[in-house]
Amino acid sequence: MSVPFFSTFQTTSSIENAPFVHLPRAKWVGAFDLYQWEGFWYTLPRLHATIALQNHFKSLDDDVILASSIKTGTTWIKALIPSIMADRILTDEQDPLLTNHPNVLTPSLEFKIYRENTTPNLSEMQSPRLFRTHVPYRALPESIKNSKCRIVYMSRSPKDTFVSMWHFLNTLRSDEEGPFPIEEAFESFCDGVSAFGPFFDHVLEYWKVSLEKPNKILFLTYEEMKHDPKGQVKRLAEFLGRPFEKEEEVDKVVWRCSLERLKSLDVNKEGIDPWEGIAHHAYFRRGTVGDWKNHLTDEMASRLDEITRMKLEGSGLSFQKV
Repeated sequence: MSVPFFSTFQTTSSIENAPFVHLPRAKWVGAFDLYQWEGFWYTLPRLHATIALQNHFKSLDDDVILASSIKTGTTWIKALIPSIMADRILTDEQDPLLTNHPNVLTPSLEFKIYRENTTPNLSEMQSPRLFRTHVPYRALPESIKNSKCRIVYMSRSPKDTFVSMWHFLNTLRSDEEGPFPIEEAFESFCDGVSAFGPFFDHVLEYWKVSLEKPNKILFLTYEEMKHDPKGQVKRLAEFLGRPFEKEEEVDKVVWRCSLERLKSLDVNKEGIDPWEGIAHHAYFRRGTVGDWKNHLTDEMASRLDEITRMKLEGSGLSFQKV
């Protein structure tokens, strides 16, 4: 039986928690306890898993790791990476997306693998191994940083990231409870207090390394993916060492992984993620650029724009304005 996300997000034994009681602590949207470790905020289960990951994960040179802050459009990339790495002669009937939620094809290092077992045996995983993580760059194992494995980093405009995060958290609430107060969630996000936050620190760490090591980290944005899906999918395939030989191959992968198709598949409309306790359909909402306009006041939008300007100043990074 799967454990509800609300519980797994929070629960660890008091003995396990003892080494972390001295860490700075904050409430996220008034519901989740977060602990600050090395400048970033974690729930205790994720912190335990991250430390185990740091201590025990041994990267292989052909590993592919999808990294991101939370709710930046990664479900799309969780489908794209396995599809690009798969045998190009697969028929539509053999498409693994028909029977697997994208979370299954790209398992999480800290939500699944190192949460279930602090010293898992990964030697039997088929190569190339595909993983995903929300862990900040500084907390990645040295074996990931020093090996030839590839990291795909997915980011998104702060305003749409926040709105997507708020909607996702609301899937944890009952109808009687109603949604989390958006004003409170917004204040936390602006203050940098969210799971694996601060958002801007997370983004900038990966961005700076991607400039220094472009063969190591491919930095993508959700807005670019939506604006030019074929061009960005080609770019992703080149980075992964699996370039397309024919234009129809690109078209097929773009179609198979389109959000419209993924949302229509039964495997994504039914069932619950066994590791996170979240309904499969919760990972697919609108998938649009600029949805923040439907939820943020002008004052909130202006404030977050100003924070974005200050945080990104001098970095060379910018997000498409919508």
